[in-house]
Amino acid sequence: MFNEALYGKRRRKDNTLIDNWINECLLEDSEEEDIDRSFIPTPRRWINRDREAGHDRLFQDYFADEPVYNADIFRQRFRMRRHVFLRIVDALSNVYPYFQQRVDTTGRRSLSPLEKCTATIQMLAYGIAADAVDDYVRIGESTTIECLEKIVEGVILVFEDEYL
Repeated sequence: MFNEALYGKRRRKDNTLIDNWINECLLEDSEEEDIDRSFIPTPRRWINRDREAGHDRLFQDYFADEPVYNADIFRQRFRMRRHVFLRIVDALSNVYPYFQQRVDTTGRRSLSPLEKCTATIQMLAYGIAADAVDDYVRIGESTTIECLEKIVEGVILVFEDEYL
C-alpha cells in the first residue's frame, strides 16, 4: 500500500541531494570563471622612451672615439674597465640572440646590447632598483629585470670554464 508520509520524506531527501549537487556544480563553475578572469591580460601603458636617442647618448658618453666621460669615470661608474665591459657585451652578443640588436615589429631598432648590459651592470655595481636606470638608459623595469636574468645566465655559460 502507498505510504504518503514515507514518499514525502524520501522525496525531500532526494531533492536535498539534487539541490546540493547542483549547488556544488554551480560553485565549481563560478570558481573556474574567477580563475579564467584572472588570466585576462591588462593593457600596459606604453611610454615612448626614445630608445634610439638613449643609445646614441650612451654611445657618445662612454664608447665613442672621444667619449664625454673618460676611462677613469667609466671605471668609477661601472666598477670595471671599458675593455672588460666590451668583452662581456661582445661575448654575450655572439652567444645569445637576446643580446643582438634587431628591428622590431614597428620597424624600429630594438634595445642595443650596450643598453641592456649598461642597465644591468649599473644595477649590479650599485645595488640599485631596476626602475632606477630608466632615467638614463631608457629601459623599463621589467625589461631591466629580464636583462639581468639573461646576463647572469650568459656570463655563467660563457665565462664559467675560464673564470668561475
